[in-house]
Amino acid sequence: MTVFEELKRRGLLAQLTDEKEIADLINNGKATFYIGFDPTADSLHVGHFMALCLMKRMQMAGNKPIALVGGGTGMIGDPSGKTDMRKMLTPETIQHNCECFKKQMSRFIDFSDGKALMVNNGDWLLNLNYIDVLREVGACFSVNKMLSFECYKQRWERGLTFLEFNYMIMQSYDFYKLFQDYGCNMQFGGDDQWANMLGGTELIRKKLGKDAYAMTITLLLNSEGKKMGKTEKGAVWLDPEKTSPYEFFQYWRNVADADVIKCLKLLTFVPIEEIEDMEQHMEGAEYNKAKELLAFELTKMIHGEDEANKALQAAKNMFGGGSGDAENMPTTIVPDDALTDGKIGVLDLLMLTKLVQSKRDARDIIKGGGLLIDDVKIEDPTAMIEIGDQVIIRKGKKVFHKAKRG
Repeated sequence: MTVFEELKRRGLLAQLTDEKEIADLINNGKATFYIGFDPTADSLHVGHFMALCLMKRMQMAGNKPIALVGGGTGMIGDPSGKTDMRKMLTPETIQHNCECFKKQMSRFIDFSDGKALMVNNGDWLLNLNYIDVLREVGACFSVNKMLSFECYKQRWERGLTFLEFNYMIMQSYDFYKLFQDYGCNMQFGGDDQWANMLGGTELIRKKLGKDAYAMTITLLLNSEGKKMGKTEKGAVWLDPEKTSPYEFFQYWRNVADADVIKCLKLLTFVPIEEIEDMEQHMEGAEYNKAKELLAFELTKMIHGEDEANKALQAAKNMFGGGSGDAENMPTTIVPDDALTDGKIGVLDLLMLTKLVQSKRDARDIIKGGGLLIDDVKIEDPTAMIEIGDQVIIRKGKKVFHKAKRG
């Protein structure tokens, strides 16, 4: 099985141009490819996982990844899949976020000896002359064609700023620049990026001739990938200071039965033959085994094998009917000034731990019988909870949290 065949077999590839040429480049380790990352936060999150795993898989086959961080485009914002204009970031914030990205990407990608590059498009976009862009780049784009793309249609009625309208031109120019300066002959992106990516391919061919070698591939289900990691507490981050290894493991341990095989194919390096064999026998307890494998593999990749083993043991305790492994459980410190005679109201406790978004949510959980503290069901929303050395809060069947005095 070739590398390209495995990418297809795992469901990673959707639309692409020049399939035969793309397959030849990938299989022979001759692709220099890029994937873009918008530096809108100081940590990557679960939604980036598919792209990171793809980059690692491609590099293992001898291809060269370029991680393009949007220090320039991040100051504009991509309208694709969004209904509102993105918040503006300062150059200092963008630079800090880019540095955080590279540190996390290094867990997946080998940047040593030029085997991979991290490039910031701010290096060229921020120095462009506006008149030159209009003449040299803008002339290659049809406004009528741009307005036909879904990414702009979604924003048309609510208002699309001229600032955002330029995003496709800027992203297309990225590919043109990477092609010229770094020999980048391939770009990957999410299915919502197809129009922007085609713009880059067309720009190269218009500027450099039809024989210019530039290709595009989109990642199947990447729009779903962006939805991954969204919980009622917020995003699931790769930074352990934002999402602990325990919480990270539990997120994957709790994926829906219908998604576990898909996630194993897209996000792990478990042999595809092994996954497909599991798929043929998925029933009952086999789903839990597959979820544990998924959670362990991804936690090991991000946080190391020791943390993955700790989280796995905690999960075994938890799903065996106990209260989980309190040592590795996410923890909230309850300050003394929040206590009255060593106690805190249950609604205040849930808000403090951020297990709920509002006290109304907390009341609904209690009313539905979904809250246990130290294995005792809480039925009274006015209950006062004594905080000794620690208490174990269980919300529903799968969410555990520890609270202790500061």
